[in-house]
Amino acid sequence: MKQFANISIHENGLYFEAEVTDSRDVRLLHFSPFPPVADELEAEEVRRKFRIVEIQATGLNQDDHHGSKYTGTLPGYRLKYVTHHDGRNAHGRKLEIVMEDDGLVVTVHYQFFDQIPVVRAWTEVANRSNSSVALEYISSFALTGIAKGGDTSWEHQGRLYVAHNTWHGEMQWRSHTMPELGLTRANNSSLKRLSYGTSGTWSSEGFIPMGCFENSAQGTALIWQIEHNGSWHWEISDAANQLYLQLSGPTENENHWWKKLAPGETFVSVPVGVGIVKGGFEQAVGQLTRYRRAIRRPNRDNERLPVIFNDYMNCLFADPTTEKIIPLVDASAKAGCEYYCIDAGWYTDGDWWDSVGLWEPSQQRFPGGLKEVTDYIRSKGMVPGLWLELEVMGIRCPLASQVSDDWFFVRHGERVIDHGRYQLDYRNPEVVKYADEVMDRLIGELGIGYIKMDYNINAGIGTEIDADSFGDGLLQHNRAYLQWLDNVFERYPELVIENCASGGMRMDYALLSRLSIQSSSDQTDYRKYAAIVAGAPAALTPEQCAVWSYPLRDGTEEEVIFNLVNCMLMRVHQSGHLAEISPNRFELIREGLEFYKKIRNELAVGLPFWPLGLPSYGDSWLSLGLRCESTAYLAVWRLESDEDTVELLLPELKHKTTAIRCGYPQRQDCDWHWDRESGKLTISMPSNNSARLFELLIEK
Repeated sequence: MKQFANISIHENGLYFEAEVTDSRDVRLLHFSPFPPVADELEAEEVRRKFRIVEIQATGLNQDDHHGSKYTGTLPGYRLKYVTHHDGRNAHGRKLEIVMEDDGLVVTVHYQFFDQIPVVRAWTEVANRSNSSVALEYISSFALTGIAKGGDTSWEHQGRLYVAHNTWHGEMQWRSHTMPELGLTRANNSSLKRLSYGTSGTWSSEGFIPMGCFENSAQGTALIWQIEHNGSWHWEISDAANQLYLQLSGPTENENHWWKKLAPGETFVSVPVGVGIVKGGFEQAVGQLTRYRRAIRRPNRDNERLPVIFNDYMNCLFADPTTEKIIPLVDASAKAGCEYYCIDAGWYTDGDWWDSVGLWEPSQQRFPGGLKEVTDYIRSKGMVPGLWLELEVMGIRCPLASQVSDDWFFVRHGERVIDHGRYQLDYRNPEVVKYADEVMDRLIGELGIGYIKMDYNINAGIGTEIDADSFGDGLLQHNRAYLQWLDNVFERYPELVIENCASGGMRMDYALLSRLSIQSSSDQTDYRKYAAIVAGAPAALTPEQCAVWSYPLRDGTEEEVIFNLVNCMLMRVHQSGHLAEISPNRFELIREGLEFYKKIRNELAVGLPFWPLGLPSYGDSWLSLGLRCESTAYLAVWRLESDEDTVELLLPELKHKTTAIRCGYPQRQDCDWHWDRESGKLTISMPSNNSARLFELLIEK
């Protein structure tokens, strides 16, 4: 008989069961929208692989034939149950399970959120011994058995979704079976793993820090995100004929992170969000969207969704002057914009890339002063904004030679230089003071209410100053930067800060739980942009996703419409030479922004769906929907297609949709037919590279 009862929880549609054996070993046996099946896991050699946490310390054996996998870790396998706490807080239920090994006390945390089948998880390690413990790996969440259930092998019943991410090509979702990715059942356990992650200060370079696993045998989808603005790692592999998932922040092997934990010290891993639902990828994304809204800093910006004009993309391209800006302010105000952001270049007379850092307005560009321009923006009823890159300092900036090396990332005794810039270290109080002074001056003297906070370098694996390892220095800096942001919002709660890093190279919910808006891409071709936009709501909430609308000086009406449809289900970043386009095209912009303002409050609660599946570059048709309370909004793009008609299957809306109309543009130049019984919507579009936005009224 067991000395300890199992820990069983049923909360928000989630079934959670941890086993505590008579030897006080703790295993996470079940995490599912379905209750556990009796005797599903009978063999002890299988159950012992269901680790609730994996921790590897330097000098200890890794007791497994593991290759690069994080299995068989020590002291992870030696941890013994001490106690657990099951209570409630403002978010919902909170479970903490405490274990120990030779003075090392490990607590795994699971924060539930009322009415949402997603938990936030992290691991806390406290050294209560008399000697230091060196940490190489700590899982924030570990789950074995992600493909259990059904009559066939995990090879045939699992599909993994990942979001590939690159400059100008963000959020490109792909899904594969395990064998397609090279993971097959060669033995009871293999050395192959599917490993995803990134190292450095761009958290979403290569991949968005999230994923989803569909278990077709059980009809479930497990979805996760790593909520960290630096290095991270996750892996899927097999153990005892079971697939496992492990999520973590930085590691030693992948990210040069190593932490020496002195007696009395505590280390807390990066948080992760993990949910599981009945259904597939689309249903899982819907619940993760609700979770993202629950963990986000409350702010008016994500409720109001104001229209932003930014003068960079296909417009001034970082060459602003008073003479150029004034006509754009007039035109953007007339079009219906509510913020005007002056993008890069306002702080220098000429080339500026490797000299940034003083953040003083150029007198040559603004002979009457920059305040003259920001006052003019405000006189037109708009909030003024500025572009900043406040985490770097150019190597030619005069200040860079006047401050000590500990202002910056240093490796092997030398300042780290990337693309002509130094990386500022936000652990340094002098750096924080410098950044605060810049923010206070721009907000106080110029009345700035919007900051486009860009970040265009990757400073790499970290810094050696006051750190046990390069990765330790980076992690400390990452957390110090988040604390700086929190302090900024304490002083300026109404300030809007856009998260940007060469478009979407730092798209994570450490930052997006604080910052209300995210740059989606630097893509300059509106036609290519559609494939980015259509997949974006799987990576972040629609009301945080800023999408450019940048009509060309001499484009067509269809080009204007396409640009606006790109952004209408998310956040409008209007740009382009609005003062120079033809009156009829300008009126299409005004019409689009007026329509957006009518629907934007609904978008802030909408959940995404994809009638044509997730998008890819090269698709001839794309579609993205948002289901709101009483209306579904559906964007449809025809790219290069020989067919002028597409069929969209909307099974969840059949028998419920009472009326359909083209919301934008309102001119009737496309045809559609709705079959209420089958849930099939047939749409004909006028030409290649055209787009329309439809409204579907839904019965409650």
